[in-house]
Amino acid sequence: MNPELQRLQPYPFEKLTALKAGLSPPANLHHIALSIGEPKHAPPNFALEFLASQLGELARYPTTKGLPELRQEIARWACRRFQLKGLSADHEVLPVCGTREALFSFAQAVLDRQRKALVVSPNPFYQIYEGAAVLAGAQLYFTPCQDHLDGLPDFEHVPEHVWQQCQLLFICSPGNPTGKVIPRTTLKRLISLADEHDFIIASDECYSEIYQDEDHPPVGLLQICNELGRHDFKRCVVFHSLSKRSNVPGFRSGFVAGDGKILAEYLRYRTYHGCSMPIPTQLTSIALWQDETHVRQNRDLYREKFSLAADILNPVWAVDVPEAAFYLWPKTPIEDDVFALRAFNEQHITLLPGRFLGREANGLNPGSGHVRMALVATVDECKEAAERLRQLVETL
Repeated sequence: MNPELQRLQPYPFEKLTALKAGLSPPANLHHIALSIGEPKHAPPNFALEFLASQLGELARYPTTKGLPELRQEIARWACRRFQLKGLSADHEVLPVCGTREALFSFAQAVLDRQRKALVVSPNPFYQIYEGAAVLAGAQLYFTPCQDHLDGLPDFEHVPEHVWQQCQLLFICSPGNPTGKVIPRTTLKRLISLADEHDFIIASDECYSEIYQDEDHPPVGLLQICNELGRHDFKRCVVFHSLSKRSNVPGFRSGFVAGDGKILAEYLRYRTYHGCSMPIPTQLTSIALWQDETHVRQNRDLYREKFSLAADILNPVWAVDVPEAAFYLWPKTPIEDDVFALRAFNEQHITLLPGRFLGREANGLNPGSGHVRMALVATVDECKEAAERLRQLVETL
């Protein structure tokens, strides 16, 4: 067996299952799950109908590179959304089977095992970053997302020797679980550091289309490259998905875009990796990337839920509405795992303790003392969950 498998920690939801084991929540309260970031809004009807009409295409093998029409539509969407002067559909875009698969496989392709590999990751973080690094034989350096930095990664205190050894930097903007957007100035500095020390920036932007201010969408890494005149996107790669944007998490459709030289080698890897998107999914993805109406309606629903939750909870428990994504990330009045345990046992609500999303580094787990609440359930369920949680907080 691959010895690196022994370095993997239990996934957060395994820890959550163990935490809840043996508990008996009130039978008169229906369960409300706010732990998993799985969108529960209805997928667009037009996409489901179109997908059904394309099932005959299952008779064909899909290519690893994907349909030219899909790559072209992705390039058009990215140029519109991030004000890019150009993005080559042939050389700078690759369709992938969701960002989870792509983030993992990307690390396997780009990390050089012949020299000491170091991956820099935010902390707390999406656990795929860690698993990808570990199974590629790399070590990790965690940049804490601390409250005094408004939940943003502390890049300022990363030692020089870490940047010198870094081969791959994972960033997540908007962030999971904080919902924070990395500012332009910080992204520009990271690009400068990547140039100086020759590492790749992998920007996970799967929450980029869920945000509060309709007039100010989150900035993206390729957008900053464009503003700097780096039209080759050197050392910069972004990951996007339809899962959150279009409420189709089971669709497994996304894309990777950026530095064409890096993507050419990643495509070579993927040819053997064997993870091609089915043709009906590709054709339906084209229709989804073309439509923004359902995406705006999606944002409106999240805004409604955030507003309701904040109004109900803030009188007893301070919750900040994030810039983007669909998580609340409040501090807990007691230990986060104990709070989550009581939320389930007393109010039949599943929350994710923040410590399960972080790692202890330098004596600190920056996820501790928070819970992640994914406002993915219906408006009525999110409202009821906030009311139940208010009752819980009032008993503490």
